[in-house]
Amino acid sequence: MRLIDADVLLIDGRSGSGKTRLAERVASACAAAGRPAQVLHVEALYPGWDGLAEGSEALAGALRSGAYRVYDWIAGEFDARERIAPRAPLVIEGCGAITAANLAAARRWAAGADVAGRGSADPLVRSVWLEVDAEVRKRRALARDGDVYAPHWDRWAAQEEALYARHRPWELADRTIAPALGPGPAPRPGPGLGPAPRERR
Repeated sequence: MRLIDADVLLIDGRSGSGKTRLAERVASACAAAGRPAQVLHVEALYPGWDGLAEGSEALAGALRSGAYRVYDWIAGEFDARERIAPRAPLVIEGCGAITAANLAAARRWAAGADVAGRGSADPLVRSVWLEVDAEVRKRRALARDGDVYAPHWDRWAAQEEALYARHRPWELADRTIAPALGPGPAPRPGPGLGPAPRERR
């Protein structure tokens, strides 16, 4: 399975597993292939450090409505409204991306999206689970996000365990990848999944 062939690609995995990096690589490859991708970071949907489950559940609604409010991790509130253009490909990355409800919503979204450029009218939805050793993930996440993330690591990890015990995304995913991770990017707010919305938008 070539990830760049998907009309919707969902990438999930625990914090520090390399979701954002993979999404960036897929988006870059899609652009090089003449199919520029939209990227939806699920961290934009979390209402703060205790909002993993709520943000995961909000993803299906964002796909249904074609828009969502972006959480500002600095201000601690939802801010700008972001539109999801009805065109593929769409890359969705973040903790809680892969659930049965989110996959169903992704299929419905893809069915109504413009899939021009892939050579087929049948929408293709694919999902990937990233599996990385806990010690490696924590070391990488804290090296990247430093003092911003350190006080929240345990509470976020506990939410991951609870959410993933319910949804078991590795069983729903089309593919499991154990990526080799190098040095992370510069420190940034949020649960290790990308820059703060005001920096990204």
